[in-house]
Amino acid sequence: QVQLVESGGGAVQAGGSLKLSCAGAGLRLADYRMGWYRQAPGKEREWIGGIRYSSDSGLYSDSVKGRFTIFMDNAKNTVYLQMTNLKPEDTAIYYCTAAGSERDYWGQGTQVTVSS
Repeated sequence: QVQLVESGGGAVQAGGSLKLSCAGAGLRLADYRMGWYRQAPGKEREWIGGIRYSSDSGLYSDSVKGRFTIFMDNAKNTVYLQMTNLKPEDTAIYYCTAAGSERDYWGQGTQVTVSS
């Protein structure tokens, strides 16, 4: 069964850090364009960044640039979202995606809550 399994969400105070993981099962993440999205309550889903190769520095939305970093560990078949200097407005459900030539895959989402 092909799936993306996310982990690492939780509650943190403003200024803190979290690292989210997205592990691939049944697919090799290095073959896909990997991305992260988030959806806050009452808001539309927002793209926050993506990476194509393990050596890629990634692209980021202005809302997270300089604070979030996406990187890939091919040996673990896992993509990470390192989040630093978290703000209350970063509170959302975070999703990873794998975009392929034939279809896309989405993770189940993981909740991140940042308190002030």
